[in-house]
Amino acid sequence: MRILVIGAGATGGYFGGRLLQAGRDVTFLVRPKRAELLAKNGLVIKSPAGDVTLKNPPTIVADKITTPFDVIILSCKAYDLDDAVSSFAAAVGPDTAIIPFLNGMKHLDVLDAKFGIDRVMGGQCQIASMLDADGVIHHLAPMQSMSFGERGTPKGDRAKRIEAALQGAMFEARASDAIMQEMYEKWVFLATLAGATSLMRAAAGVITGAPGGEQFIRGLRAEIASVAEAAGHAPRAEFINRTDGLLFAPGSQMTASMLRDIRSNARIEADQIIGDLIHRAETNKKGALNVTLLRIVYTHLKAYESQRP
Repeated sequence: MRILVIGAGATGGYFGGRLLQAGRDVTFLVRPKRAELLAKNGLVIKSPAGDVTLKNPPTIVADKITTPFDVIILSCKAYDLDDAVSSFAAAVGPDTAIIPFLNGMKHLDVLDAKFGIDRVMGGQCQIASMLDADGVIHHLAPMQSMSFGERGTPKGDRAKRIEAALQGAMFEARASDAIMQEMYEKWVFLATLAGATSLMRAAAGVITGAPGGEQFIRGLRAEIASVAEAAGHAPRAEFINRTDGLLFAPGSQMTASMLRDIRSNARIEADQIIGDLIHRAETNKKGALNVTLLRIVYTHLKAYESQRP
């Protein structure tokens, strides 16, 4: 199974690197500068699960794609989606499966319009990683998993065949029959963590230790969950109980990558992670939802964006 990984950054580089390490047929679609760096230094991963340097990883640039791939793993930032779509379009054939690991849901509309829903699977991943200035991927915590599943007309046992191709590479890979539910639940958690820690400029445990902090996070999560519920994907009790331990553990140092980006004066996914939730709350078929706290978070993020060079 020929696998094309879009980019070799913190997420795609990690999962693609582990697949390459396990002997899978993986190619990285990268820009020329990144291709040169990978050819010189290799794909370097620093991880609690084990460090690895993969010399001369297979790479390709957009204008050199001549044949379709079986699977495309897409993990760019949402604000880079349009450029990414243009770069890998030539790799999409009649039977290609695109597995996006972007945040939120807005990207599905873009990909469906370009390639059709039957080619675009749902996907979500759990990983904390970052790319440093030297191009080294730093895996920051033991969690490393992904799930994916059909959204359109199922193509036989395609999801299971992809699952078999991705398993055994030092991370959990799972075909799911409830991928949209899992994507919405991840969105609820991510938007809550990103919104709260970015607004307060503090880790979850610092916020919950401050007066009114825990109530704020719970209120923000309830607003976001109401948007998911209106879409038919109310967070399940097991998910709430599990993420309670992450959000409200005393002294938790958990933050979101959005806060790390703000501290670095980098671009953020304000519109895709937070703004789209507000849009969905406003256009709910049964009437607009009350998302006052979410609006405060969004105003804060847009004010930050307006001050960036």
